[in-house]
Amino acid sequence: MTDSPATLETPWPVRLLSSKLKGWIDRLGTVWVEGEITQWGVSGGNVYGKLKDLEQPATVSFQIWSSVKARIPSDLKQGDRVIALIKPDFWVKGGSLTMQVYEMRHVGLGDLLERLERLRAALAAEGLFAASRKRPLPFLPRMIGLVTGRDSDAEKDVMRNAQLRWPSVEFRTIYAMVQGDRAASEVTRAIRTLDADPEIDVIIVARGGGDFQNLLPFSDEQLVRAAAATTTPLVSAIGHEADRPLLDEVADLRASTPTDAAKRVVPDVSEELARVDQARSRIRSRVTHKVSIEVDRITALRSRPALARPSWLVDQRADELTRWVSRGEEVTMRLVERGETQTMQLATRVRALSPQSTLARGYSIAQRADGRLVRTVDDAPEGEVLAVRLADGSIGAVSTGAHGADQAHGSVVGGAE
Repeated sequence: MTDSPATLETPWPVRLLSSKLKGWIDRLGTVWVEGEITQWGVSGGNVYGKLKDLEQPATVSFQIWSSVKARIPSDLKQGDRVIALIKPDFWVKGGSLTMQVYEMRHVGLGDLLERLERLRAALAAEGLFAASRKRPLPFLPRMIGLVTGRDSDAEKDVMRNAQLRWPSVEFRTIYAMVQGDRAASEVTRAIRTLDADPEIDVIIVARGGGDFQNLLPFSDEQLVRAAAATTTPLVSAIGHEADRPLLDEVADLRASTPTDAAKRVVPDVSEELARVDQARSRIRSRVTHKVSIEVDRITALRSRPALARPSWLVDQRADELTRWVSRGEEVTMRLVERGETQTMQLATRVRALSPQSTLARGYSIAQRADGRLVRTVDDAPEGEVLAVRLADGSIGAVSTGAHGADQAHGSVVGGAE
């Protein structure tokens, strides 16, 4: 073995490279790491598996010798979150690098719960759990998108119960891991695919329960945010009552079991038919009642005199019209008689006040030649030609001058004569 640099002319043998790698790796010592067990297999009393980072896609292989296996918890399995004391070990013969485990234990549930509660509080502060964001489910979905494990009981429960309630319901199923390191990413991808499908009316994410650690993928932040961002109503049917995953909080509806999800999403055809029959019965009863009321009203209207004997209205109005005509004639005659009487009275008064009446009683009116009336003796000096108007005509006269009051009167009259 030589430590001289490897060149094209003097290359290292594989054993030298392998021994150097082993020497360098052995000097790294032990280190505590935290991760999720994604593979766990027992062979010959030894355990061979893989440990995945909790946040990034980084994985390392590990091995637990039978002597160490006896000192670690016996309930460790795939999907558990653990902390382990490991030491890198390079296997020269096989040329592989593994982590030899000296200790391994569960991550304290208190730590997991604390992280989960911090995430829950952060998402709640963003309003992702607000009731105002919950969308109503369609009354009768034409197509249901289902995210579940392949050949799982959850799939059978959802489809069987949904088709029992509404036989024509259709499903579009995307299978995904529902536990383990790939569960969160596969479920997230399935939700986004179904949400982008315009034919999907509602999405159901179903899993048949499980313990707290197995359900941790459904509290993954990316999965929860993807569920919150969907435009299609989403139902969470994880089926775990004690520890609710965050998907339950952000979903538009949380179902206690896959069976409950089917019952909540799809209406029961028999119940709906019964409701239709009840509605028809109520409508028929109300229409019948309404028609009966209208028939009674029409009967009452037809029994009235105006409809039973239409001529009654004409006869009644004719008698009334005759009375009004008679009364009109009577009132008119009274008004005419009253007018005649008033006219006669006025005529009498006019005649009484007329100068002609005065003349008829023997009086006369003297006028000078210029037409002026003789009112005083001075208006008719001696020799004045006068015209004397009598009741039946006029005569000419000549004034003889003024005389005494009685003589003057007699002279005028006499002169006139």
